Amino acid sequence: MASSQQLSEFLRARRARVRPADVGLPELPGVRRVTGLRREELSQLAGVSVSYYTRLEQGQSINASDGVLNALATALRLDEHEHAHLRELAAQRPRPPRRPPAERVDPLSRDLLRSVGHTPALLLGRRSDVLAWNPLAHALLAGHLSPTAPDRPEDRPNLSRMLFLDPHSRELYVDWERKARAVVGSLRQVAGRHPEDALLASLVGELSMASAKFATLWSDHRVKPCEAEAYRLRHPVVGELTVTQQILVPARSPDQSLVLVTTEEDSSSQDALVLLREYAS
Repeated sequence: MASSQQLSEFLRARRARVRPADVGLPELPGVRRVTGLRREELSQLAGVSVSYYTRLEQGQSINASDGVLNALATALRLDEHEHAHLRELAAQRPRPPRRPPAERVDPLSRDLLRSVGHTPALLLGRRSDVLAWNPLAHALLAGHLSPTAPDRPEDRPNLSRMLFLDPHSRELYVDWERKARAVVGSLRQVAGRHPEDALLASLVGELSMASAKFATLWSDHRVKPCEAEAYRLRHPVVGELTVTQQILVPARSPDQSLVLVTTEEDSSSQDALVLLREYAS
């Protein structure tokens, strides 16, 4: 989880994703020994020396300028989220791992959860721990768990762990693969911002050992924040429905996320939520 290691792995993964033809380079004769661009080809595209880029990819240089990072982002065809991730990784300075204190719920965030009782809503910590949820969110996403589990830091459900290791969550999402990619992309972004977080490193290690699918997605180094996505759910009580999960950031807790789950107005999915609300009340 060290920032230099993350930077090295990210550059190698993104370099392997780009073929010479994608960036207008000719295919040279002979067998290519690497997938994607060679270091020499990427260096040429970015306008830096091969030796400098090699040191950067090996984690031996942490002083890349904005110009170099921008040139690499262009050569590697990074999107805006990947470009921002690259800049964050390059800006990190080595710090020893530390175990942060348990995350707390700001009273204003709890008031907000209570005020949207007719909409499934939950508050997530930066490692995707469920810090709080309202009754409808609990009934929709994790009715098989204790509704009071988020109140106990040692028992808090973790949405990433649930998605990959809990059969209930795997069955809940009709397109589980797409949800899994979204969760890993968001977790990868957080890891880039907090490389010293020992609890996050422990979670990634646990999931990598327990889930081959997580390990594969994690090694791909794709970065994308969860913002607003629609998913089809297969709920054990109310059947299939389509929901949109939208993310808000509480003003007083920028590392936390408020997830609101909405449905299309006057739809069968809205009717299903009304049914679930009656069931959970």
